[in-house]
Amino acid sequence: MSDVVDNDTGEADGNGAPTDFIRDIVRADLAAGRHGGVVTRFPPEPNGYLHLGHAKSICLNFGIAQEFDGRCHLRFDDTNPAKEEQEFIEAIQRDVRWLGFDWGDHLHYASDYFAQLFAWAEGLIEAGKAYVDDLPVDEMRAYRGTVTEAGRNSPFRDRDVAENLDLFRRMKAGEFPDGARVLRAKIDMASGNMNMRDPVLYRILHSAHPRTGTAWCIYPNYDFAHGQSDAIEAITHSLCTLEFADHRPLYEWLLENIAVPSQPKQYEFSRLNLSHTVLSKRRLTQLVDEGRVDGWDDPRMPTVSGMRRRGVPAAAVRDFISRLAITRNDGQVEMAMLEHCIREQLNVAAPRRMAVLRPLKVVIENYPEGKSEALVAQNHPGNPDMGTREIPFGREIYVERDDFMEDPPRKFFRLGPGREVRLRYAYFITCNEVIKDASGEVVELRCSYDPETKGGNAPDGRKVKGTIHWVSAQHAVPSEVRLYESLFNSEEVPGGDDFLDDINPNSLEVLPQVWLEPALAELSVGQTVQFERMGYFCADLSSKEDALVFNRALGLRDSWAKIKGKS
Repeated sequence: MSDVVDNDTGEADGNGAPTDFIRDIVRADLAAGRHGGVVTRFPPEPNGYLHLGHAKSICLNFGIAQEFDGRCHLRFDDTNPAKEEQEFIEAIQRDVRWLGFDWGDHLHYASDYFAQLFAWAEGLIEAGKAYVDDLPVDEMRAYRGTVTEAGRNSPFRDRDVAENLDLFRRMKAGEFPDGARVLRAKIDMASGNMNMRDPVLYRILHSAHPRTGTAWCIYPNYDFAHGQSDAIEAITHSLCTLEFADHRPLYEWLLENIAVPSQPKQYEFSRLNLSHTVLSKRRLTQLVDEGRVDGWDDPRMPTVSGMRRRGVPAAAVRDFISRLAITRNDGQVEMAMLEHCIREQLNVAAPRRMAVLRPLKVVIENYPEGKSEALVAQNHPGNPDMGTREIPFGREIYVERDDFMEDPPRKFFRLGPGREVRLRYAYFITCNEVIKDASGEVVELRCSYDPETKGGNAPDGRKVKGTIHWVSAQHAVPSEVRLYESLFNSEEVPGGDDFLDDINPNSLEVLPQVWLEPALAELSVGQTVQFERMGYFCADLSSKEDALVFNRALGLRDSWAKIKGKS
């Protein structure tokens, strides 16, 4: 490892450039001439969609390559065809691009190197450093020992080179069934590191591969493929999360005992742990497979595609990742911090529109029947460059049901009997009569308006404390709106399968009859806007011209800003 002072702060240096212990290592390596340039890689296994933990690795690997004028490879470690699909390969590429990164000509697959890996495995056998083992899985596990008890040598460990080569080649030829034999490295069954106790390098798996089809029926394990693929691609800094720290001795042993073309170094950093969710591909797969969510891109999922479908900007994800310290210490990050980053981006970028989620009809009795007019509304009150739009106004409108109370408390400044409020961009109105149905539920308000207050200002200078949004009933566009909350109840989701018991039954509320101002019908799928006073909403991919669907990305309240203010 480079001889540098470990910097675990994750802060910027005096010139504003990000700095952390990994970047310090890279700077020292370049300054010492250990590498002529920086080559990193992001190496996902194509057995699921990417989540926010992967986003941290993506931003680190691609970010370092950009900062040091190097390159970053996208390499699929596709060594387990039983769980890998072309859908996942395509989704991963889509997500990396959406996050703003490009691998150029350096799209690689571990399967590109299968022939070379097999040849290197034969070389280990010839050197007496690998052997074919016939032990059943349960017995092999028992021979491996425990963290406090040394393992025992397999009875097949001392097979001669010729027999091992013959068996290994017959494994490749498909002569044996799944699980009948494996190839193991011959290292040290008494090692204190369980990963060094003669680890499995190859196993038999009669399963078609997404890229190589049925050309192979034996596949290298991740540990054997990963470091050697790094070496083939001349990776200089192989960055991975802390759970691979115990694998580093094996990574280095294999590089030392195989005639690889380069000698990459592995460095580990803390993984992302986020409150109120899970960042485990196994658990996320279980949620999808059991139908507890609507696929990998369900907006409640912490996947990159779920974030995108929910309406989160890629810039917000990058900003969130940039605020995380790159350290060797695991910790948990508050979901509120991510939400704060999203709000910061959307507050600046999202145009404003009006939508009534839980409608209550209002009839303005002194407004002429059959008349309508176009009022001017700002697309973004804080950014005049976004321009204006016209919104229709008429005798009948919809307002939010929560903006009316029949017996309002003293500090309720919205509609109530005899109360006057301002309609956003329109007029002052006063509630004169409340209409109820047979069950006593309020179904309509009868109001009057002051025609002298057009635009929301009174010429006589009188003030009203309440301003509410609305849509014209005659021109309103119907929509379904989906309100998302956290998928889990607990800040720290339980481990094991108990995590399923923590699922929030109220994580999704569907509002089937929402009324939108007409301009919202023109939004593109994936575009996010602010529904004034209600939050940020995105046009869902299922949205069609005659059946609009919007997902709530976030509400307007920012708890993280308050937390920061107290710190």
